[in-house]
Parts: sequence; C-alpha cells; structure tokens
Amino acid sequence: MDLELDGKTALVTGGSSGIGKAIALGLASEGVDVAICGRTRETLDAAAKEIASATRRRIVPIVCDVAKQADVERMTGEVLAAFKRIDILVNNAGKPGGLATGPLEKVTDEAVLGDLNVKYMGYLRCARAVAPSMKQHKWGRMIHIGGHSARSSGTYSTGVRNIAVVHLSKALADELGPYGITSTVVHPGLTRTPFLDAMIEQRAKATGVSVSDMMTSMAKDNATRRIVDASEIAHVVAFLASLKSIAITGDVIAATGGAGRAVFT
Repeated sequence: MDLELDGKTALVTGGSSGIGKAIALGLASEGVDVAICGRTRETLDAAAKEIASATRRRIVPIVCDVAKQADVERMTGEVLAAFKRIDILVNNAGKPGGLATGPLEKVTDEAVLGDLNVKYMGYLRCARAVAPSMKQHKWGRMIHIGGHSARSSGTYSTGVRNIAVVHLSKALADELGPYGITSTVVHPGLTRTPFLDAMIEQRAKATGVSVSDMMTSMAKDNATRRIVDASEIAHVVAFLASLKSIAITGDVIAATGGAGRAVFT
C-alpha cells in the first residue's frame, strides 16, 4: 500500500530513543523528512545520523524540553525554518512509567504535576505550536503516543496523563477537523525497545531463567503471546500519518498485541 507520504515533513518529540526513534525511522522509510527532538544533544545527533544513513531522508535533531513553552516555540521555529511546513506531529515525549510510581505515601505533588507538565501540557504546547502551519496548508496529522495504562489502574500519574491525552486528542480532532487535520492516540503496551531488552536480560540473569523464557512470561497476557516491537508501533503511526487514514480521527488505537481481557466499545 502506498501511504502517499513521500515528501511530507514530520516532528517527532522524544525521537532520539525507544518508540520515538522507531517512529522517526518508520516515517523516514516512507519518504518523510523528520525533525526529532529530545533533551540530550549527543543522543539526538547519534539517532539523526543513524536514521538518515538508513533512509537517505533529511533528519534534523533539535534539543528541546517540551515542559518549557519557550523551548517548544524555538523548536517549532527551527523546524519551519528547515522544512517550511509541518505536516505531521507525533507527540511522544514523556518518561516511561511516569514519575509518580508510589506507594501512596511516597507520591509527591511535584512528581504528578511534573508528569502532567511533560506529557499532557507538553503535547498541548506542541499541538498549539504546529497547528497554524497545518491550518495554513489545510492538511495535517497529529498522533499522540499514550499508553495502555489509561485503561487500567496502576501508578498515580501514568494512567491520568494518558487519559488526559485522549481527551486532548478528541478536542483537537473536533476543532481542527474542518482544516483537514486529524488527531489520534496510540496506546502502546509493553513494547520492545533497547531499554526493555536490557531490563529483560537483567531480570533473567537475576532469576536464573533464559531471556526467551522471561519474554514468554511477560507476554502471557497478550492475545498474540508476544511482546510488540517498537517498529510495529511505528507501522501503526505511519498509517495514521498517511492520507489513507482520513476516516480515523478523535479515536484511540491500542497497539498492545491484545493485552488484557477488557472489552472496549
């Protein structure tokens, strides 16, 4: 299927590692020029070089902390200076697992508010910053990476921030739809990244089991009995970023391999 993405431009926040890096690579593989942002120059430069070498697309690394409005404004200006327009926004920045992990007596206001400032307010800041370019060109795709914790209890900020992202995405879809702009959420579950692979290897060694057995155990609640790879999240995002996805907006796609037993209608 031709996703008709060749020549489009994208901004991927948190794009220097993990799921964000996989998404940037996936989009670039479809012919998209991509700006990636993160807080560490060395990691960003290495990721940009790797993706550009693999895809022959233009990859622009920009240091940015989405928790800061001034940073987001500067980043957006740099992306527009490089590409002249922003067709696709992938909001992905945020600490895996969140900042407020509990137990309850150890949860601080600062941790919860810090989490929301990055993942909810950061997503809002970026959407607000890129929307004028999309509106000007009467086309755009906003994809927000949430998390399956939105659908279950757990830590004291991850579920809250991901539920908030869903509400934000629907509000954006309703307001921006008349301009040809869609807004969707992808909820990954447990996802294979270099970080997770290292954690699995460490746990396997500590418990005396094989890495393969550890992965099988961790995936036992998934319908597919396997852990989704970050590249497979990127495939979902690439479709949502494409011209083919116009029928989907204001909605949520769980990309977990069928985690859990709950039914969502």
